[in-house]
Amino acid sequence: WAAETAAAYESVHATVALHPNEAPRIVHGDPDGWSRQGAREPGGDAALDEALAEIDRLAALPQVKGVGETGLDYFRTGPEGKEAQERSFRAHIEIAKRHGKALVIHDRDAHADVLRVLKEEGAPERTVFHCYSGDAAMAEICARAGYFMSFAGNVTFKNAQHLRDALAVAPLELVLVETDAPFLTPAPYRGRPNAPYLVPVTVRAMAAVRGTDEDTLATALAANTARAFGYPQA
Repeated sequence: WAAETAAAYESVHATVALHPNEAPRIVHGDPDGWSRQGAREPGGDAALDEALAEIDRLAALPQVKGVGETGLDYFRTGPEGKEAQERSFRAHIEIAKRHGKALVIHDRDAHADVLRVLKEEGAPERTVFHCYSGDAAMAEICARAGYFMSFAGNVTFKNAQHLRDALAVAPLELVLVETDAPFLTPAPYRGRPNAPYLVPVTVRAMAAVRGTDEDTLATALAANTARAFGYPQA
């Protein structure tokens, strides 16, 4: 659907992937189920290979600008699902590199393993940590590797000082902003569904953290986004 919509509208672009939580569901099965037939039985490695082949096909399309969200999620997936997640992650890295697309990382409670796999596989030239959730020390590691760090509305949360510390040390040329709708609505609008119209609220808070004005930050964010996803720059 995302690729079809991006093909239909010039102003829309897509990324494609199996979310990290989907890989264990495909391989092992679970009450939610995942298959084209609607079955709830485990599909095994062959089913995961089939799904990855579909992502590979979609990633080749010109309106698809990235491969992701892919990565590791240890919050919703237990130890029994780690192997399938990591196999899927490694396959997505290879797909992104082969098609020359940005890699969009989902990293939840899995910082060390995400960084390890990226190092072992060799990250694509353009790698984005979607909804960056690490601390300042991890931001310095990402900066040395040239990874983009994308901040969402939770950078405004009172209990998210680690995100503000990370934003403060991240090189300006590697900083991005995002909605991550419908969740992570920035303060003071928490409780509402998140949507793109609230991105300026997040940008305003980010500018305050970095001690810069909003226009300067917005200009940098636009240029960084173009570089990260291969858009023409104005």
